[in-house]
Amino acid sequence: MNIYTHSRKFIQLLIALSLSLSVLNCFAGTQVLFKTTKGDFVIELDDEKAPKTVENFIGYVKSNFYSDTIFHRVINGFMVQGGGFTKDMQQKKPRTPIEIESQNGLKNYKYTIAMARTSDPNSATSQFFINVKDNAMLDYPSRDGFGYTVFGTVISGMATIDEIKFSPTTIRNGMSDVPVDPITIISATIKK
Repeated sequence: MNIYTHSRKFIQLLIALSLSLSVLNCFAGTQVLFKTTKGDFVIELDDEKAPKTVENFIGYVKSNFYSDTIFHRVINGFMVQGGGFTKDMQQKKPRTPIEIESQNGLKNYKYTIAMARTSDPNSATSQFFINVKDNAMLDYPSRDGFGYTVFGTVISGMATIDEIKFSPTTIRNGMSDVPVDPITIISATIKK
């Protein structure tokens, strides 16, 4: 092979790589960077499969709603939940609840993020949880016939989630599984 053939193959390889990266970027969802007192983590949202849930979540992120909230429910071997209470266990006033999107094909696998809700399937507002193990019992249709809406996954900072899940907990203000030392969300911002 001469230098011309090598150069041409190299250029073809660069073009193919460039096109591959472009395709990956166009399918990549919105990313949200969480800064917490235990470290940082990044979540990539699935805008396509959970559009209403993602829109709702991004609205809370853009309004700085999550700043100075805590992970108020931590159960190692299950999930870590946050997005609704301040350090002094005062519940922040959320916006109107959204319609459930649990039939989107996404599963409650380890490190996925899903919406917390009451027994009413259409009651999710600001609170979310991150699965710390595969929780198939939360997938649609679940025991209640509805399941929990998964809308993204942690793509970096899994060690932070692991550190949160090992936090010792107590009962505070009538709520169980509250970390003894508050784990505060300092900020949540759109990364891209």
